[in-house]
Parts: sequence; structure tokens; C-alpha cells
Amino acid sequence: MKLLVAQAIRNALVSAGADLTDEHAAKVKFLYDEWAIGVQVAVGDRKTFNGDLYKCLQPHTSQESWNPADAPSLWAKILPGQGGTIGEWVQPDSTNTYMKGEQVTHNSKTWESEIDYNAYEPGVYGWREVS
Repeated sequence: MKLLVAQAIRNALVSAGADLTDEHAAKVKFLYDEWAIGVQVAVGDRKTFNGDLYKCLQPHTSQESWNPADAPSLWAKILPGQGGTIGEWVQPDSTNTYMKGEQVTHNSKTWESEIDYNAYEPGVYGWREVS
């Protein structure tokens, strides 16, 4: 009986996790399954891989060489500072750039992106220092 209750709670948490923003999902990575081979994934599905949280960009069935770290056309790493939190800046790739208004810390300062799809380092271009 206890196992059935635990499974029901887990299923409810997983279902609720699908509705979270990237900002909130990044805070509760434990809700998301670890990436695995042979699993069908849909656009927007989130999986953890090597401790990081990724979001699916294209529907597919996972294959060994299509893991989130090695397949940027299929997966976008959710970075600190995306989705409303202020996180330490991480160099994005083409699939997970910072959007206008998102804030990061970098070199002991807080920066706000002034442009959408910002892949530049704060202080170089496209960022405004806010503190």
C-alpha cells in the first residue's frame, strides 16, 4: 500500500513538473527523469544529464550519440538567469541564448540583457549593468 501511495505522489509531482517554467524547473531538477537511451521525448520535455537540466527542442527517440550534451539541435541546457531568476552567467550556445530582460551576475556585477537571443558575454555587447 505504501508503495502505491509513493508512486501516486511521484506521478503527481512529475505531472506538476511539466507545467513549471524553466526558472522553477531548474530549482527542482530532482523531479525530472535522467536522460536515457531508447526513450521517446517530445518538444518541451525536460531531462537531467550529468547534473544539468535540459529541454527537448525536437521530438525524437533518444539514441546514444544524441545525449543532451552532444546534440544541441535536439536539446537546450537551461542556464542560470533564464526565466526570471538571477544566475551566474554561463556562455550559451545557439539553442539557449538569453532573452531581453533576463539578468545574470558576471565579474561581481549584475547585468540585464538588452536584446533577445543574446549569446554575448556581459560587458561586451547587448547587456546593461544594473548593479
